[in-house]
Amino acid sequence: MARTRMVRRWRRNMDVSDDAQYVDTLTTLSEGSVRRNFNPYTDIDWDSPEFAVVDNDARWVLPSTDPLGRHPWYQAQPLEKQIAIGMWRQANVAKVGLQFEIILIRGLTNYAFWVPNGSPEYRYCLHESVEECNHTLMFQEMVNRIGADVPGMPRMLRWVAPLIPLVAGPLPIPFFFGVLAGEEPIDHTQKNILREGKALHPIMERVMAIHVAEEARHISFAHEYLQKRVPHLKARQRFWLSLYVPVVMRRLCKAIVVPPKAFWKEFDIPRSVRKELFFGSPESKQWLRDMFGDVRMLCHETGLMNPFAKLMWRLCRIDGQPSRYRSEPARQHVVSAA
Repeated sequence: MARTRMVRRWRRNMDVSDDAQYVDTLTTLSEGSVRRNFNPYTDIDWDSPEFAVVDNDARWVLPSTDPLGRHPWYQAQPLEKQIAIGMWRQANVAKVGLQFEIILIRGLTNYAFWVPNGSPEYRYCLHESVEECNHTLMFQEMVNRIGADVPGMPRMLRWVAPLIPLVAGPLPIPFFFGVLAGEEPIDHTQKNILREGKALHPIMERVMAIHVAEEARHISFAHEYLQKRVPHLKARQRFWLSLYVPVVMRRLCKAIVVPPKAFWKEFDIPRSVRKELFFGSPESKQWLRDMFGDVRMLCHETGLMNPFAKLMWRLCRIDGQPSRYRSEPARQHVVSAA
């Protein structure tokens, strides 16, 4: 009997037809996907001479918004080594991005499988899945053109990746917070690089511009989804969720932004530099906190910032002021980088 009530409550929570504002938001997002979308093989001229990847191209030198790019050790290296490190790092970030988005695609389709007929969530989830498929093609093509055999995510996360999408059906709220944990660091990093204005290789610049443009819709959907559902959870559920959110943000952020062991070994980077970069110096600590201003804002808006949650955010070293609005630039960080 209890199980039956739980299933009924779960199905009732998937019916959003009574929330006109939420339905309008999803309709706007879906229509945006129809009006403005990108194809990696028609919107990027991969075979153009200017997109060619050649040796000793200084445009692959890491920008100063990258923790390694602004570190004195990296800046003291010969230009040839800076270029090689930059190419490997950018290729691995792209590989991590496509691996994460494959997990996301699986989760979105698992969730869409259960939504009722007529739900606007079904349409948007499939629109996003199509766009994420294009992103994976785009990222893999970038990795192939660079030519670095990068692993992407840490080995343990690659092994458990097939299991993560399975929770999207029965536990969509923790899943969508996990989505933000993967999307926010990549989106934040790419926006900072584009804002810096450094001359980038055309492949990297075009891939980032397309990804940032479409990722805005994807992040917006995750925020809207959670703003609708989280306030209606029971107090006990909200409490445990408030402790879960900072932990998943910190863990997935580390998997995404910290290069794997092969990177440090390949370029013989001192252990002291690694510790300072992730996350020992004041600059790198602030960079880490800046990534999650929007998520902290979401937690404040949905009642997930209780005293115990604030302590957990502090223990995870990602506490700080919430954003005043979504995608607010980390102004001091951007100015210092420029």
